[in-house]
Amino acid sequence: MEAGTIFYSAIPWKPKRPFPRNPSSFPRFIRASASSQSQRGYRGPKPSKDLVADWVMSNDDAVRSLPIYVGGASLLAVLFNRTVSGIAPVADASSSQSRADLLAISLAVTSILTGLVWLSIRPKSITVVNPKGVECQMICSYLPDSVVSELLWAWESLSAVTCCRSLVVVYDGIYLLQIGMAAESGNSGEAVIVDASKLKQGSVYLGVMRSKAQRYLANLLLYPGRSELPFLPSNTQAVILQPLGDKGIAIIGGDTIRGFTTSDQSWIAFIGEKLDATLAKYSNIVPSMVQEGI
Repeated sequence: MEAGTIFYSAIPWKPKRPFPRNPSSFPRFIRASASSQSQRGYRGPKPSKDLVADWVMSNDDAVRSLPIYVGGASLLAVLFNRTVSGIAPVADASSSQSRADLLAISLAVTSILTGLVWLSIRPKSITVVNPKGVECQMICSYLPDSVVSELLWAWESLSAVTCCRSLVVVYDGIYLLQIGMAAESGNSGEAVIVDASKLKQGSVYLGVMRSKAQRYLANLLLYPGRSELPFLPSNTQAVILQPLGDKGIAIIGGDTIRGFTTSDQSWIAFIGEKLDATLAKYSNIVPSMVQEGI
């Protein structure tokens, strides 16, 4: 028998109903009778507000500059007091007033320097980026309809409620799904196809399969192993590497640095277990078809 080739087909798939980007914006209604509310009132927990924290967040620039103003005013006050008090301008170590003035000046200068440090160090704002690449919807054509439906369900769920913009599934040495944004191959306008054999030889894949635990690259640009994922858009911000049992891996690319929350990571781990349970039932189908060259 001669070895055959796996064919991949584009997915003519559109979700029947659009999913919002942020499900937390869903309106939530609570039904309660007017009589019961008027008699007993609301006894549930009420959200607490920290007025000081809210004021600091809304006046960030003023708070950061406050030590400079306090230090400058204190320094002027010490100099003014020494001028009008009739004390010699030259510091005298034997004078208690001179020692107090030196201490006050030191504290004022320290306050000014603290304000300058606060102004120079600011948290970097995290924004959503548009992935640079092309749309890609490729799936192994030998997969049963039930497996295809589950893979598409996973993609639809992840892209609807997380920052996921790319999804690649490799199982049993064969790449089964590549959907979402992908890197562009030169100027041809086509997507860079996943090379499963090369991916399996890289340290990223081997590390995940060896540990059998999810790996979260919160800032992909700082990770040297990003060169092993050439099929993802060049400006992919974060990546989750989710093992699918002992035979596969799901690579999830996001458009925001540290965009996947702890809840997202736990949820993705459960999705990985579900995909592994489904793919394990058909793990012998695709390899046998490749051997027979169907």
